[in-house]
Amino acid sequence: MEATYTRAPRRRKGGGFKFLLFMFVVGMVAVIGWMLYMRYIPNNQLKVMDYKVEHPITFEGEVLAEGALIENDEVKLPFSILGHVLGSDELIRYESDSKSIIMTTADKVLHMKTDSLTATVNQKPYKLEMAAELSGKSVYIPLTPLKELYGLKAEYEADSGMVVLLKAGENIQLAKAVGKKGEAIRTEPTIRAPYVERVPQNGSVRIWGERDGWLFVQGPKGQVGYMAKKSASLTTIETIPLPKQEPPFQAWKVMGSKINLVWEAVYEKKIDPAKINDMQGVNVVSPTWFELKDGKGTIKAKADPAYVRWAHNQGMQVWALFSNGFEPERTTQALASVETRFSMIQQLLAFSQLYDLQGINIDFENVKTSDKANLVQFVREMTPLLHEQGLVVSIDVTPKSNSEMWSLFLDRASLGKVVDYMMVMAYDEHWASSPKAGSVASIGWTESSIVRILEEDGVPASKLVLSMPLYTRIWTEKTDSIGAKKVSSKAVGMERVKEIVAAKKLKPVFDKNAGQHYVEYKEDDALQRIWIEDEVSIQSRIGLVRKYDLAGAASWQRAFQTPSIWKTIDEAISKRP
Repeated sequence: MEATYTRAPRRRKGGGFKFLLFMFVVGMVAVIGWMLYMRYIPNNQLKVMDYKVEHPITFEGEVLAEGALIENDEVKLPFSILGHVLGSDELIRYESDSKSIIMTTADKVLHMKTDSLTATVNQKPYKLEMAAELSGKSVYIPLTPLKELYGLKAEYEADSGMVVLLKAGENIQLAKAVGKKGEAIRTEPTIRAPYVERVPQNGSVRIWGERDGWLFVQGPKGQVGYMAKKSASLTTIETIPLPKQEPPFQAWKVMGSKINLVWEAVYEKKIDPAKINDMQGVNVVSPTWFELKDGKGTIKAKADPAYVRWAHNQGMQVWALFSNGFEPERTTQALASVETRFSMIQQLLAFSQLYDLQGINIDFENVKTSDKANLVQFVREMTPLLHEQGLVVSIDVTPKSNSEMWSLFLDRASLGKVVDYMMVMAYDEHWASSPKAGSVASIGWTESSIVRILEEDGVPASKLVLSMPLYTRIWTEKTDSIGAKKVSSKAVGMERVKEIVAAKKLKPVFDKNAGQHYVEYKEDDALQRIWIEDEVSIQSRIGLVRKYDLAGAASWQRAFQTPSIWKTIDEAISKRP
């Protein structure tokens, strides 16, 4: 049988290359098409945002974690967001034990409670249309008092359920959509991102920022996202109005004159004004009349109308001192609640009116660090009410240190924003039980104490008063049988030091580092050392008042004086730089 063979067809030369070329062209067309599609064909998909709350809140383009409550189209805002929105956690406070809400400004204090339509502003009735309420774990506050006190504006968009918060004083750039069919606000700065809201032609948007050549905007329905720059035309600036404010309280009316205050330490006996020598230049006296008696806020008073009449006849104001008695436990209790704080404030107001006072000087010392915020709150609640009665508010602070009970509890930055004056008690650099003898207040340490508060805490120089010691310490240094040195001290006034120097015929030498005269002598096998307070040390300190243009000077306390020191202070503080 004869075999047959079939010849395979011959492949055309170049056919494979043409096929590959064809596939390459098709691929390139697809890629270019895809690129053109991605660049020029917008995504028309609407993305419905899930904010996990019924009424989302936005602020400066940010969607906040908690939502609002809406009641009859009126807005209630969660307490938890207000510190962030207002820029301070100190303006509004909620105390769960009493269900109290306290709002403070420079001139107003509002008290309200959850589930109550009654409230007070500066102790006067204030009618609420809606009550604050506790819902779940959150407290919700009606918009009206927030608007009246802080100028907070809220826009509720019923269609989207969103609430747009706007801060008083804010300036916001507006733009309009220019496309004939309107413009889309997208989730990302690309046309391929889905949109969250369509803005009609000439519809207005707020601009909150920019990214990758796109504007970050907020639409009429409250949604936030990105709009192409070419799709928007800038229009006007929207300014959120500030709330109505009273003229600022004028604390010091003696124009061109610095404060020259002296404290009057009052113990059990009343001060006999007839025995007080002339105090040239002193324009404020601060008697230690009021003291916290218990944790309920009861104030013990030792005020004396005769002393007030004497001071006024001398042309002096009276800023009575209110002390916590340096008792930390009762201080904690008295500062802990709005009721006890308000009780103290009402008593101080009543005493001030009864005794014709011009100011209150707060002297809280030996306080737990955990009470720092409560002390600030007390001063915030007190100051507007005292100002309303024409009273100056000042507070005594120690120089900054690491002492828990004597320094760290003082929030000088926050207090400095509220009070009229801050007295820097620049003394006890070397305290009564110091293990090392030294100056009560060397000039370098004194200057550092001022500068730290000015620079680190931002307290204005116009509020700072340099408090100076009129006392010094006699230091006794003894060496015991095993060679260990023991140091002790006692405080004495200026006259007593003069007597010692004269009686022992001592010759003071100038300690340049301390900025003071210094003497030492032997007595009973012990070395006695004194850094002297006199005209020289006082002039150096007043030099700091002038150097930093502080509000004035204060002296602790009158009984430690030497009569001539008042002329020295007056001439130094009145001297022009």
